[in-house]
Amino acid sequence: MIPIDLDIDMLRCFVEVARTDSFTQAGKNIGLTQSGVSVKIRRLEERLSRQMFNRTSKSFSLTVEGEVLLDYAGRILSVHDEAVSRLTKPEACGKLRLGLIDYFLPEILPGLLSKFRKQYPNISLEVHTGYGITLIPQFEKGDLDLVVTGKDSYEGNCRVLTQEPLVWVVGKDRDVSLFDDPMNLVVLPSPCMFRKLATDGLEKVNRKWEILFTGNSIGNIQAAVQAGMGLSVLPQGALKEGMKKAPAYLELPELPMYSIVLIKDEQKNNDAREVFISYLEAELSNLA
Repeated sequence: MIPIDLDIDMLRCFVEVARTDSFTQAGKNIGLTQSGVSVKIRRLEERLSRQMFNRTSKSFSLTVEGEVLLDYAGRILSVHDEAVSRLTKPEACGKLRLGLIDYFLPEILPGLLSKFRKQYPNISLEVHTGYGITLIPQFEKGDLDLVVTGKDSYEGNCRVLTQEPLVWVVGKDRDVSLFDDPMNLVVLPSPCMFRKLATDGLEKVNRKWEILFTGNSIGNIQAAVQAGMGLSVLPQGALKEGMKKAPAYLELPELPMYSIVLIKDEQKNNDAREVFISYLEAELSNLA
């Protein structure tokens, strides 16, 4: 069987047409005429022996095959552009003092940081983890160049990096029938937002509670929940082996989405900081 190769230009054209629902607009965006776009789409369909778009005089939409290709094309272009950028831009260098809340992607963050160091060996990365209430003062004193923290921890200008559901969690083997009043809570120290959501939420539904365990890191909280010491509120990404979402029949109050934000001083230039932000946003996009 002869291998089928998909040209990057074809895929870029296809993605732009799918995004704009217009051959004309897609051409303007990528510097082609409408006929040039049509030729690339036709060649793409011929190469794959599949129709990518349903086209009539009154409607325009992706076919099932087009929807499948769109997902792959987006990922292919992302990796392609990242590789080109990495190999053609001047070598990034400098120092970045980074503050991270310890519940930000706890299971995969070490791998992301390791990958970043391999891709950008000339950037000196100094990482500090902790709570937002400890990282923000360090940033304000000028000891940190970039902070990734929860939106609730900062009232100044910031940029939302990602959002994640908060969930009620219990130990995987915990007998939830034992959750009689008062409910045992596993929490971080005050003024942690998760702690406040847990206590305020239970009070609003007239459920009694008591704090059985106060940890000083997300790892402490995870371990205590795994051990069955009680109920906690955590970002969904912090669930790990030995933990599960609390069952619906406990009728616990709903929890909001949680915003993770980037905090930086716009008045200070830092190339290493901007490289890391671009890298982190690209990695989160790939995860999504």
